[in-house]
Amino acid sequence: MERTASMQKRGLGRGLSALIPSAAEAKAETKSDTSNLKVSIDRITPSPFQPRRRFDEAKIEELAASIRNQGIIQPLVVRPKDDAYELIAGERRWRAAMKAGLSEVPVVIREANDQEALQLALVENLQREDLNPIEEASGYRRLQEEFHWSQEEMAEKVGKSRPAIANAMRLLGLPIEMQHEVASGNLPAGQARALLGLQSEALIISSGREVIAKGLSTRETEKLVRQLMSGRKRRRQVSLIDPDLRSIAEELQRSLGTRVRLIPKVRSTKGKIEIEYYTLVDLERIIHAITGKRYPA
Repeated sequence: MERTASMQKRGLGRGLSALIPSAAEAKAETKSDTSNLKVSIDRITPSPFQPRRRFDEAKIEELAASIRNQGIIQPLVVRPKDDAYELIAGERRWRAAMKAGLSEVPVVIREANDQEALQLALVENLQREDLNPIEEASGYRRLQEEFHWSQEEMAEKVGKSRPAIANAMRLLGLPIEMQHEVASGNLPAGQARALLGLQSEALIISSGREVIAKGLSTRETEKLVRQLMSGRKRRRQVSLIDPDLRSIAEELQRSLGTRVRLIPKVRSTKGKIEIEYYTLVDLERIIHAITGKRYPA
């Protein structure tokens, strides 16, 4: 359900309310606009500036059921585009309206160039607080890159604190694989930020898989990172490994995407390789990486 009133109560400063006027304000600005203006749903196309990459189909279906009963309470915001309209804000409502079988939807028409449409789309979605953490972080980065906004300016626009925005953007320092895990909800943002303390990409990936497989909490993840950074678990083995063997171990970690230890025997050229896996799927992936064969056959 749309929650305009609750958004206003949270105190958005000069946020979306300063950028997208109410229906009454839009009426004064646009001669052709009325508070009950409706357009054919087929004449509306999605925004190319939409920061959301994933739409929860179950939630879209819930919204569609609400629309069937109550209609669309908050109009979509669109801009003229050729002989049709392009969405600025309200893609979830537009998708749900199509599922609900509506032929027309209420809209507020805004005259906006590409830069203005991008700004409006990003701010609207960031204020709604239902993007996944990577979408949110990417939205902030785009505002920073496109409009050269500081974190303080972004905080003012979207009604969040500057530290919250800085913490969100830190997630973009994760390897792509871990960003996907965060976006899909497998790796919570708190645990993901803790992993950033590890400087090795391979170690972040292998540790991230361990966090997911074991369901580690943020505190447990922080403890794991401290242990890895201090070398507490591997101090004895590392002291016995010469630089060449250590380089080989690091290369194996990069190739296999998991933690690898070379454990030489004292006063011997012999030793063993220890390769960690965290799930059966992970084991199958490692076997395939080593042998080129799928297991089980």
